[in-house]
Amino acid sequence: MAGTSVPPYLRIAAELRRRIADGELAPGDRVPSTRQIAEDFGVALATATKVLTTLRQEGLVQARPRVGTVVAGPERTRPERAPRAAAAPTTKGAAAPAPAPPGTEHELTRARIVRAAVAIADAEGLASLSMRGVAGRLGVAAMSPYRYVTGKDDLVLLMADAVLAELAYPDDAPAGWRERLELGARALWAVHRRHPWLAHIGPLTRPLAVPRLIGYSEWMLGALDGHGLAPATMLDLNVLLYSYVQGTAVHLEREAQAASESGLSGEEWMDSQAAAYDALTSSGRYPVFAKVIGAFAEGDGYDLRLDEVFELGLTSMLDGLTALVEGPGAGPAREA
Repeated sequence: MAGTSVPPYLRIAAELRRRIADGELAPGDRVPSTRQIAEDFGVALATATKVLTTLRQEGLVQARPRVGTVVAGPERTRPERAPRAAAAPTTKGAAAPAPAPPGTEHELTRARIVRAAVAIADAEGLASLSMRGVAGRLGVAAMSPYRYVTGKDDLVLLMADAVLAELAYPDDAPAGWRERLELGARALWAVHRRHPWLAHIGPLTRPLAVPRLIGYSEWMLGALDGHGLAPATMLDLNVLLYSYVQGTAVHLEREAQAASESGLSGEEWMDSQAAAYDALTSSGRYPVFAKVIGAFAEGDGYDLRLDEVFELGLTSMLDGLTALVEGPGAGPAREA
């Protein structure tokens, strides 16, 4: 009777833990995805997600982009000490760290905590970040990071400010407003490209008081200053461009999560949907869609490349802003 009180996710985690211990699943082997777990054990996806989260926090498994969740190898068992640039590709949930050597906790700093948190979020996504996971990566006691950071929300703000420090602007700003906006938007896109979780830090309607995010706004507003725009219009345009970058970047992490959970690459997933798309395009209900898709039938098909979509959208937006910033005669005529 006592066993029936054990939550389902713990029972499933115990089974996968046994398979790893018995060698049925060796280091580098893919473990069942959340969907597989849900189907095999008859549980909800939320429960299946909790199973993999538990195993990641224990350091038994790690998620790899475009591969899925795999068994952590023995080389992952030491605390992370390499610079973040070298550590970012390695683990999605570091393996169980060896006991911290004497003095390690005294060497703990807020900067080290932030670097470790960024590495975890880069590899696993923001949803997988926890204070306990950061402590495990650093090889310190679970409560140690709280001496430097009040909690996860505070940590996320520090992480955002840290990665936004990668924004680079020339000492001499471009003379033209458009060139300056292009430079700022592309710099922000590049940071999101390196840190996809950044697009998920908070809703647009609740802007964060992060110093370097304000620095980005300073750069963008500086491009619009002096053109006779109302202050509200300047802020609206800054928000519009920021939201465009953020909204496009959201799909970077979503794709990584989908690949991890399904075990399918984007190309493999599209292949699995081929029959459904064929049925829709041949139904006769969507003639323009069918014509456009049919144009790719004899070639290599259509590849959705977010970098190209971003550039197309940015150019189109700035073309549309020309009349607003420079006056009605500078761009397409506007309706009265």
